[in-house]
Amino acid sequence: MIHNAITNEIMKKINFLAIVFFIHLFFMSSGFAAKSNYFDEGKTLFDKKEFEKSKILFQRDIVFNPKSEKSYLYLAKIFKQNKNEEEQEINLDNVLLLNPQNEEAIYMLTILKIKQSDYKKAKELKEKFALICESFCSKKSEIEKSFNKLTP
Repeated sequence: MIHNAITNEIMKKINFLAIVFFIHLFFMSSGFAAKSNYFDEGKTLFDKKEFEKSKILFQRDIVFNPKSEKSYLYLAKIFKQNKNEEEQEINLDNVLLLNPQNEEAIYMLTILKIKQSDYKKAKELKEKFALICESFCSKKSEIEKSFNKLTP
């Protein structure tokens, strides 16, 4: 059963990456790869709470810049807003693949794992967060309170 869950997770990630790859190929071959700053435009729309429009721009940014950790992070925030935990987790995992020290992604994933009652993963992330936090250290007590409500 665990093997099937892991296999399903891997297949979802492979499918997502394949879609991104084909979209990238389409735009590159169609000549639409004009220089544009999709991330900044997406961030502006995100700040205006226009999440669906900003999501499209963050996805375009990833097509042209697959290592755009910021776009993955903002997609995770959009999916959190839409209460889509699965997509939120996938995007947070992508952020952490690109930058294992991203405090905000670790914080968000820790909170998500606590919400999902995943004690082992939440504990691991909480400890990692405590070691690397610099700008998000004020969130340690929030994590600690939420984590203490979990039972192993």
